[in-house]
Amino acid sequence: MIQTFHVYMNYGRDNIALNDVTLEIDRGEFVFLTGPSGAGKTTFLKLIFREEVPSQGQILVNGRNVSAIPEAKIPFLRRNIGVVFQDFKLLPRKTVFENVAFVLRVMGIAKLERKRRAFQILKQVGLHHKMNSYPLQLSGGEQQRVAIARALINEPVLLLADEPTGNLDPELAFEIMSLFQEINARGTTVLVATHDRDLIMRLGKRVILLEKGRVAES
Repeated sequence: MIQTFHVYMNYGRDNIALNDVTLEIDRGEFVFLTGPSGAGKTTFLKLIFREEVPSQGQILVNGRNVSAIPEAKIPFLRRNIGVVFQDFKLLPRKTVFENVAFVLRVMGIAKLERKRRAFQILKQVGLHHKMNSYPLQLSGGEQQRVAIARALINEPVLLLADEPTGNLDPELAFEIMSLFQEINARGTTVLVATHDRDLIMRLGKRVILLEKGRVAES
């Protein structure tokens, strides 16, 4: 699903975010990407969904060299990738339904079909009864579930999560990770960047450790 070959990412001469990263994540795997702050975790995720381009090296996602994809085709790449952020990135003036169905609206999907699919995915995360609520009316854990529903609405083959439990207490964090495990069990490849070692130990999944931009352990 993900292959990287000698990937470097430099932000100027003295700021090397990734240093000769070569690794492989198979289709259907659940993998934690961990390491201290500044280790390169977020940068690695940004490269995968083509928010940034590496200074050197190749990145293949689902068999495609993402660095070589023309700008006009990046949206098509991202339709197969769901992304969940630590700060949720929900639109505060839009309802839960509008937040989740936004990508379908952009794609031109009819409103009735958008509502059906949004209800289905919100039911999966246990929030179908909050479709007409606004993000600020929800708890932190509920907002993260909405963000996960939004990431899954287009049935992506790959789910990326960047510190998705950083703002949650330990039990809510475990609930979110249990949800990721359910998603993974249905065939979606899951890559979670986190520094939460306790959570990693509880789940017992494969771990890739980054230190100063290098793969220190896998």
